[in-house]
Amino acid sequence: MWSLPKGHVEDGETPEVAAVREIAEETGIAGRVVAPLGTIDFWFVAEGRRIHKTVHHYLLLAEGGELSDDDIEVVEVAWVPLEELAQRLAYDDERKLVDQVPGLLADIA
Repeated sequence: MWSLPKGHVEDGETPEVAAVREIAEETGIAGRVVAPLGTIDFWFVAEGRRIHKTVHHYLLLAEGGELSDDDIEVVEVAWVPLEELAQRLAYDDERKLVDQVPGLLADIA
């Protein structure tokens, strides 16, 4: 199941700093935030406990690094053409965020 990279905000981090760090850790790509995409709230069960998670997503511009799936949290990473990304994502809420990207790219061009 394909999904967008995500992770926890560590002490002293802003959500934007956490996004840049998580992208680097999970994909090997260094980048910078260019626009917010939105927030997704969801629940899951781990170790018999129900957990609420809020994830802040951002559009990042890749500035360096090399694509890598070395992080133990991921099975595979890939560059996917924007027009194919929504088809590949497993979650509806992430597809809705990605639908905004063409407009955001036009605004920052």
